[in-house]
Amino acid sequence: MWRYRELLPIFDGEEPVTLGEGFTPLVHAQAIGARLGLPRLYIKDESLNPTSSFKARGQATAVTRARALGATVVALPSAGNAGSAAAAYAARAGLKAKVFLPRDVKPAFVRECQLYGAELELVDGVITDAGRVAAERGRPFGWYDLSTLKEPYRVEGKKTMAFELAEQLEWSWPDWIVYPTGGGTGLIGMWKAFEELERLGWMRPAPRPRMVVVQAAGCAPLVRAFEAGDDRAAPWQAPHTVADGLRVPQALGDFLILRALRESGGTAVAVSDEEMIAGMRELGAVEGLSAAPEGGAALAAVKRLAADRMIRRNDTVVLFNTGGALKYLDLLGESAG
Repeated sequence: MWRYRELLPIFDGEEPVTLGEGFTPLVHAQAIGARLGLPRLYIKDESLNPTSSFKARGQATAVTRARALGATVVALPSAGNAGSAAAAYAARAGLKAKVFLPRDVKPAFVRECQLYGAELELVDGVITDAGRVAAERGRPFGWYDLSTLKEPYRVEGKKTMAFELAEQLEWSWPDWIVYPTGGGTGLIGMWKAFEELERLGWMRPAPRPRMVVVQAAGCAPLVRAFEAGDDRAAPWQAPHTVADGLRVPQALGDFLILRALRESGGTAVAVSDEEMIAGMRELGAVEGLSAAPEGGAALAAVKRLAADRMIRRNDTVVLFNTGGALKYLDLLGESAG
């Protein structure tokens, strides 16, 4: 990832906090593409990042900056993967990490944070409740807040996904980017990267990829807002889904995400948990990829858009698999029964 350091928040004389994140494979999904009549279907496989998710990118830049600014304690709420990544990078940087997780989070996330030496607090409710408690605990002590979009550096790491796409596609954009969206930092970051590459003169100003937000049917505030024509997304009541990263009832950057969808001519899709799990299985059995339910959700959305003929046969489509399956093996066991 740090091959792009001139466009990242690191200065001369500084060294990044890194575990080898970034430049993940762009897999040509020929078999699934043949099934769907999409010969130019690709999967950006973020599961091969450290701690097995795209969250490594944002935490690498955020912790790099936190250390440079003299922080000694970093803190954040998380649905799972961000907490694991923050704990790992804090350990690498020699910082203390305080992670606040929903009480019903999967045990794998709890154990992973503990593996990296983080101090954990389990909170009743969902990630927004964890965020409230994290702020209350950290404010008196001046902990460095790593919360999504409450510091500017996680977006900087996430934007490198778009830099890599440009490079891997020989400096052309795909027609579609299909992105599983909870807090949406990755989508916001990629939209920022498009502008940066255009201003550098490395990419043509238009057309940009059409952006697709994919959410869970049981927690789809951005889909609802997009369909209603709203500029902000009202909080989703009683969110539920097997995809921890999609159980975000309110995205702080909702207006930025919705603006990107509309400016790009994109759309927003909600899929069921059953479709996600089926997508996980298909990505594994057909393409050999380890996919979290979020990646399965992105495949389900591609299928729906192809069936509705929004995505056309000769379009270049990139779906994001944002994490690996190993933390979700219980889902596969349940569905197999």
